[in-house]
Amino acid sequence: MALFFKSDLFSPLGLASLLFRFPTSSSSLFDPRIIPATKLSTKQTAIACSSLNSGNDENFQESSNSNGSLNSRRLSKQSSWEAKDEEGNDYLYTLGKESDNMNIAVGARAGIIDDLFAGNFLGKDSDIVFDYRQKATRSFEYLQGDYYIAPLFMDKVVCHIAKNYLAHLLNTKVPLILGIWGGKGQGKSFQTELIFRAMGVEPIIMSAGELESERAGEPGKLIRERYRTASQVVQNQGKMSCLVINDIDAGLGRFGNTQMTVNNQIVVGTLMNLSDNPTKVSIGQVWKESDVTKRIPIIVTGNDFSTIYAPLIRDGRMEKFYWQPTHEDILNIVHRMYEKDGMSRDEVGEIVKSFPNQALDFYGALRSRTYDRSILKWVEDGGGADNLGKRLLKQKKDGKLPVFTPPKQTIEALLESGHSLVKEQRLIMETKLSKEYMKNIDD
Repeated sequence: MALFFKSDLFSPLGLASLLFRFPTSSSSLFDPRIIPATKLSTKQTAIACSSLNSGNDENFQESSNSNGSLNSRRLSKQSSWEAKDEEGNDYLYTLGKESDNMNIAVGARAGIIDDLFAGNFLGKDSDIVFDYRQKATRSFEYLQGDYYIAPLFMDKVVCHIAKNYLAHLLNTKVPLILGIWGGKGQGKSFQTELIFRAMGVEPIIMSAGELESERAGEPGKLIRERYRTASQVVQNQGKMSCLVINDIDAGLGRFGNTQMTVNNQIVVGTLMNLSDNPTKVSIGQVWKESDVTKRIPIIVTGNDFSTIYAPLIRDGRMEKFYWQPTHEDILNIVHRMYEKDGMSRDEVGEIVKSFPNQALDFYGALRSRTYDRSILKWVEDGGGADNLGKRLLKQKKDGKLPVFTPPKQTIEALLESGHSLVKEQRLIMETKLSKEYMKNIDD
């Protein structure tokens, strides 16, 4: 609604008298009942203001010459910036509305706000896409060497990733989530990382510890943010990406009388919604039809999926893959592990045969255990345990740390280490310390 005021009312005396006449609120200045528009003369200044309670489009008019002729020009509804988004709305206003903090997430120009908040490390203007330039994905340059990848495992992971990237071309329902489960220490996470390195995939990896928070809703929002970040990696960097959640049953599984929390329910609901609507992912902003997220495959690992909410793991949402390496897989993986030590395939086969029914991490622990004697000898040669802190910290800082020579791996040393580890396993299974603490209580 347009409001018209006599030009002489904008003098100090006229404005003061108007304020004292209507002291209830400052909004009274814009009440059209104060001065009717019919009492205006031809030499009056006209100002058009949009009503505070109205969301309708109104043109901002101002006088441009001395003759009093009014030239109207179209401005955007919420700000003076003319840029529009794809839906025709004010682009700057939309960004601000979708952001938690306009000065950080949307951008702040120096000179408009305090320099303390604008900052100088990015220049005079803060970077509007600073959050997306952070390294959120995982690269696997640290995986040096030639490792063995089980063909069945690789086929399942590669097929799942390919199907999801081709889902819009396939005339079939493609599950978004691949659930890899199996016994402990069978190399589920490590095999996926090797496949990602071979394919050039840069995934975003989460752990079960991030599925709970002191704030209700935070883990669910984190999953959606990580999912959208992986989509940005595909769109902006041109690299394949996926979302990986390791040990998901440790965060979402229900064991015995464990309590189900709100965050557990929200995380389950978030993953179910992602499976049903993989291209419509909101992190709190206003829904827009044009806001389409790139479909990103999700891979989860765990030991026992029977503890997870059943509708989440149903067919159509999650494709399940039980990983139990065969004897040939174990032999090939362990041989690659010891190949750098000069051990033959027959020697590795003898070790595997000596310790059947052991997980893959057991054979890695054998090699680690053989280092114990050499490390203790290295500590004694440097002055014992009393000087260990000085030797490790100060000499390492100065670059004078003595070189540690790894021991030569022999089948005898590995078998000895293996029997020691098996003994520890049996002690844990057979010794019940609770009975030792309460010997005086009858069974």
